[in-house]
Amino acid sequence: MHNTLVPNTGYGFNTSENQEMIRRMVRDFAEKNIRPHVMEWDEAQHFPVDLFKELGKLGLMGVLVPESYGGSGFGYQEYVDVIVEIARVCGSIGLSLAAHNSLCTGHILAFGTEEQKLRWLPKLATAEWIGAWGLTEANTGSDSLRMMTTATLDGDHYVLNGSKNWITHGKTGDIAVVMVRTGEKGDSRGISAIVVERGTPGFNAGKKENKLGMRASETTEMIFDNCRVPLDNLLGKVGEGFKQAMKVLDGGRISIAALSLGIAKGAYDAALAYAQERHQFGQPISSFQAISFKLADMATEIEAAELLIRQAADMKNRGLKMTKESAMAKYFASEVAVRSATEAVQIFGGYGYTKDFPVEKFYRDSKLCTIGEGTSEIQKIVIAREILNG
Repeated sequence: MHNTLVPNTGYGFNTSENQEMIRRMVRDFAEKNIRPHVMEWDEAQHFPVDLFKELGKLGLMGVLVPESYGGSGFGYQEYVDVIVEIARVCGSIGLSLAAHNSLCTGHILAFGTEEQKLRWLPKLATAEWIGAWGLTEANTGSDSLRMMTTATLDGDHYVLNGSKNWITHGKTGDIAVVMVRTGEKGDSRGISAIVVERGTPGFNAGKKENKLGMRASETTEMIFDNCRVPLDNLLGKVGEGFKQAMKVLDGGRISIAALSLGIAKGAYDAALAYAQERHQFGQPISSFQAISFKLADMATEIEAAELLIRQAADMKNRGLKMTKESAMAKYFASEVAVRSATEAVQIFGGYGYTKDFPVEKFYRDSKLCTIGEGTSEIQKIVIAREILNG
């Protein structure tokens, strides 16, 4: 099996002994606890909560959370390693891990008060609680400024009404950071971020989506019906929610880029091994140029995607603005995941079209990466805006 090394590029993200240790730990965990159940969970659309409790014990549900709040206190390079190694085995588990760490937990870590961090982060970092994050609505996908979910002030509470769609852990999650309209529709200053805990009256789960891929990662509606939430649950100030969400998504793009990279590597690993084992006309099919060139293209694009991701992670670690770099990483890596998975199926031939071999699932899972947390088209808009206005 191919073992990709972290490239030495001069960006200051050479692999460290710590990273190697984390990679080995996560890889061993994934092989032992995830790989045997991948298709079982996929077929049943089962979200394995107990697995995430185990990931919490390893510190992987609070990778970026400081130790003072119960987390591991690592940076973005280690975080990329964690997501990649999990996604090499199962994209669904990688997606849920990424959403919990970078969206819900990341939002509270970035914008919560000290009291809020102490209240929620230890539970999230240990997986005592699973986190969700709500921005998207049925009629406002990329056009989030026109969201319909409202929060109306009523004494010392906000009253929430509306619904959110395509929410990872929208049913099972114990806590959600929700973007709501507190001002005029279409005004970026009219959106606020509010934390809602499961069990709050009026906070319910709706339809669970029956998805093409990522089927073991729960995706549902979240519905708010006169849901009363204390004022203390507001993150930051009123009207800062959209600005906060855009900053959270900058980091979230690194997550989805890492998820994409893991899926691409998983598909490549399987295709490379199969091409060397499968014989036709008296020789391994890897000896045919048609196959070897596919592998060469996959390997090159995977390396290039990793360089973009590592650069964005390095800039994030150093507190630099990385809107362009994270969008480039997410855009390129997600498209590479689709291309790599497609070519892996082709290399496997008829076997690649069956559920008896792993590439069929990588193929289905990969497409979500070009859609979630901003489509490829949205990433190009972001990149274009940055290079034209920069």
